[in-house]
Amino acid sequence: MTAEEILKDPKQLSGELRLKILGLYHQANAGHIGCSLSCIDLMIAVLFLQKSVDDTFILSKGHAAAALYACLNTLGEITDEELDTFYLDGTTLPAHPAPRQYKGIPFATGSLGHGLPIATGIAHAAKVADDATYSFTLLSDGETNEGTTWEAAHYAIQNQLDNLIMLIDKNGLQGFGFTDKVLGETASVEKWKAIGFETVEVDGHDIAAISEAISKLKESKNGLPKAIIANTVKGKGVSYMENKLEWHYLPMNKDQYEQATLEVKERYLNELTNA
Repeated sequence: MTAEEILKDPKQLSGELRLKILGLYHQANAGHIGCSLSCIDLMIAVLFLQKSVDDTFILSKGHAAAALYACLNTLGEITDEELDTFYLDGTTLPAHPAPRQYKGIPFATGSLGHGLPIATGIAHAAKVADDATYSFTLLSDGETNEGTTWEAAHYAIQNQLDNLIMLIDKNGLQGFGFTDKVLGETASVEKWKAIGFETVEVDGHDIAAISEAISKLKESKNGLPKAIIANTVKGKGVSYMENKLEWHYLPMNKDQYEQATLEVKERYLNELTNA
């Protein structure tokens, strides 16, 4: 799909990728479904609409690997045959992204707090080389609890890395509860502005709005690293998963999978069913 086609009907691609994600997790009988559904629209905006061939994208919230694999499959980097090996012994597509297998997965992630430091280093290297590329990274809101995230943030500010674009998937839930109850609002617009990031807030399920925000931040050559705080819903698109902590972990049984796919088809692809 071209950028024009995606923006004309963004729900189409969003729905198709959601179905791929659900299929992967059902086939693997695995969890981390909710966090993949919350961030897929952010990945569409970056990978399909904004990232150039030479830019770098780091999925810091590596537990949403299936969303990244689904995108790279649609973009032609991962074959259908490779995608079918998700979670299997010997796969190149494990539960968390593994490095050196695909250009779109340059580093291993999953242990939270690593993505922003890596992306910051890449952005600094580009600055030193007078390279006009961008370094993108996608974090979870719970990941902003990590000390390494804040260390990298201060490094980016000190070195004026305005080619660094961080997106935070703010779905309000992390492994053990609501984020504001664990360590407070560490993913707030106010905090990231206060330390020196150029920060904007968007609807994390509005692909056009996310893409527009990225475009505007790219144009802002003011020496400030960039942050997009994206308000999302964990489990977006599947009613029984939305805003539910348990869908950080649970796999789907057959009936749940069938209900989930029917809901996505109805809500995103306008396919009416009798469910």
